Amino acid sequence: MNNDLPGFLMTSESGSFAQNTILYRKPQILDKVIADNDYPPLIVERLLGFKEEIAGGTVQPLTEEATDVEEWNNECFRFKGKMWLEIPWYFAEAYFYRRLIEIVCYFQPGLLKGQDPFSTPKKEQLAESITPLSLVVDALNGIKDSQVRFENLLHASLWGNRVDLSNLTVTDEVRHRQGMIERENLLIDDFPLVFQVFEKQHPLKVAFICDNVGIELGFDLCLADFLLRNKWASKIIFYLKPYPFFVSDVMPKDFQETIEAFTKASAKGLNHLGRHLKDALFKGTISMSDNWFWISPYHFCEMPKSLYDEISHLDLVILKGDVNYRRLLSDRHWPYTTQITKIVHNFPTSILILRTLKGEIMVGLKEGYAEKIRSEDPDWLINGKRGIIQYIKRKFANSL
Repeated sequence: MNNDLPGFLMTSESGSFAQNTILYRKPQILDKVIADNDYPPLIVERLLGFKEEIAGGTVQPLTEEATDVEEWNNECFRFKGKMWLEIPWYFAEAYFYRRLIEIVCYFQPGLLKGQDPFSTPKKEQLAESITPLSLVVDALNGIKDSQVRFENLLHASLWGNRVDLSNLTVTDEVRHRQGMIERENLLIDDFPLVFQVFEKQHPLKVAFICDNVGIELGFDLCLADFLLRNKWASKIIFYLKPYPFFVSDVMPKDFQETIEAFTKASAKGLNHLGRHLKDALFKGTISMSDNWFWISPYHFCEMPKSLYDEISHLDLVILKGDVNYRRLLSDRHWPYTTQITKIVHNFPTSILILRTLKGEIMVGLKEGYAEKIRSEDPDWLINGKRGIIQYIKRKFANSL
């Protein structure tokens, strides 16, 4: 361990957003799971007991039989005797979801096996996204200039991340602006460089490290379709979660249900998009992958060799959302002026980060800029108003 590294974001930091997610948001999630699912009394009792553990108990190990239990418990053992408000933030959040699906018997034989505890809000998100997506798709289809259309798509994919069911600190006023170009709210805007990469280096092999269902996934799919039809990409992989994670994170079934919903949409543009995507899945130009690493307790610098090697054969990874950004930076208290290339220099390929700010971590800013923003908006790191479009070139990437 390098002792020169800054410390992890911790749930023990008084008044921090990290601490508040454990104190308030995680119990709210458990209440919603109980309300949305017709679980038997024993499971409800265990969920309520889990709430009590989070509020004032020590972190407990997994007890079920499942393939990943040993791996998780090895990590959990590092915090033996620690309370939930005494551990690194990312581990606390990731382990919360693993404990939750153990309690609801997600992996165990029986009627509850494979039942997503977040199915209800995910389906609501998908249903609510159809109309705005239809309008945006029609508007985008009317844009003939590829550069203008591409910038609109990047912004749509970026700001769509504001709708996140695991984090409700983003106000409705901000959440409902996700389809607009907002250059003034970008802290880092590498769009000209990104456009140059796609225009001059195509066709690329691309992957999305996905985040949320609903409007965000819809815009991600719009962007993927554009890249394929414009011949800027030859193949696109969507990295998805293998089990329920952070409430609204995309699993393969959510991905397939979204495309199916598009094909059934009455709006012509969205219907055609769904059919194109379905055809791309059939041909293999779009594919899904749900590697366990994406829901693991590990940061991206701890990526297993098999996944590292797989990604090294890609030309670009489009990294979505706040938690993925945190994992890319190992969820540490880096100074705001730290150059991101000094942190992620070992990532296996080039990266395009599309992130709205919903966590207390940010790098790559000019001296004094963070302090200036904070004086104007004390919640600038967590309220989802601002974002980044950031390109990081991998020195030894295949094509870039």
